[in-house]
Amino acid sequence: MWEECKELQNDLVKMRRDLHQIPELGKILPRTQEYILNELEKLGIPYKCSKTDSSIIADIVGGTPGKTIALRADMDALPIKELNAVDYVSKNEGCMHACGHDTHMTMLLGAAKVLSQHKNELKGTVRLLFQTAEELSKGAQIMIADGAMAGVDAVFGQHIGTIINKDIPAGKFILTPGCCMASFDRFVIKVEGHGCHGSSPEKGIDPINIASHIVISLQEVIAREIAATKPAVLTIGSIHGGNAYNAIPDTVIIEGTIRALEEPIRRKLAQRIEEIANGVASTFGGTIEFEMDWGAPPVINNDAMAHLAIDAITKVAGSENVITQVPAPNMGGEDFAYFLNEVPGAFFFLSSSNKEKHTDVAHHNPLFNIDEDVLYLGSAAFVSIVEEFLK
Repeated sequence: MWEECKELQNDLVKMRRDLHQIPELGKILPRTQEYILNELEKLGIPYKCSKTDSSIIADIVGGTPGKTIALRADMDALPIKELNAVDYVSKNEGCMHACGHDTHMTMLLGAAKVLSQHKNELKGTVRLLFQTAEELSKGAQIMIADGAMAGVDAVFGQHIGTIINKDIPAGKFILTPGCCMASFDRFVIKVEGHGCHGSSPEKGIDPINIASHIVISLQEVIAREIAATKPAVLTIGSIHGGNAYNAIPDTVIIEGTIRALEEPIRRKLAQRIEEIANGVASTFGGTIEFEMDWGAPPVINNDAMAHLAIDAITKVAGSENVITQVPAPNMGGEDFAYFLNEVPGAFFFLSSSNKEKHTDVAHHNPLFNIDEDVLYLGSAAFVSIVEEFLK
């Protein structure tokens, strides 16, 4: 079955470019949802739309009863102004598919077309999951609450691009058993001081000074409190405070992210951020408000499902194009982890890095693009995994 995906390549390129031009943010993606529903209706695949967001659950029911396998594609884009000089550039100003989600939808729709054409030959059911809000780490939980994992025996997802290493050439798959991506969470520290004129700082409490000490102090958590053998990241990405060069403001907002490969480390990082921020603020007479926006846990592939997927993808791409070991898990995050907490499965990567085509740019970049020649491989990988699992 998977070999038929080669014949879809031109259709996949068109579909990807269509979706690339209509990026949408977050949980409500009306134009994207409409596009996918039109494609599902063409294929005669029944579907159910969420009442909470724009996600879609669709089932391809085989001719013989059997297990159920779920395949997931994320749908949302990023608040980035696209700078690619292409004729399919985003038509939604300030919004861009800068992480490849347009291709994920395309590759799943390609797989759906082949699988639906052969549904009578399938022993079991293929569930298609089109998920919103991956970039917010909220969409997977919405789908689970909507029953996406009900009756599912295994789940698989893939990610395109340069996410593992831009030096891995286009067309190669990366699939490792065990932990393959870190947890990812966001924190916000609101530093409260007391504003005054810059000429008389003794009359106020300087939240900029407090925030500066908090940022420096937080670096010691990784350096001195987490074992060197336990990968973890604590990054401050945003500080905002003040409007005038000669005035001390009332508040400063600090935002950042933490990443970890183990849940105890993840929880410790959050605990220590709040404790340190409170202690520093108190030292200088200020206070803080702390918000922990929990994202997603680590992405941990089931060993058996990972090896099943490796065998299936090897049939598609050849063993020389399937990488099963990397020096360390990627410290990026994915809310696909929530699906893997429900049922066994695996998450894998498809490189689209091609220096000659300028597709070796990092994700979340206004110049991010993909080598479209690999699109049929992504569809074929999904189909081959279904064949392997349901046979």
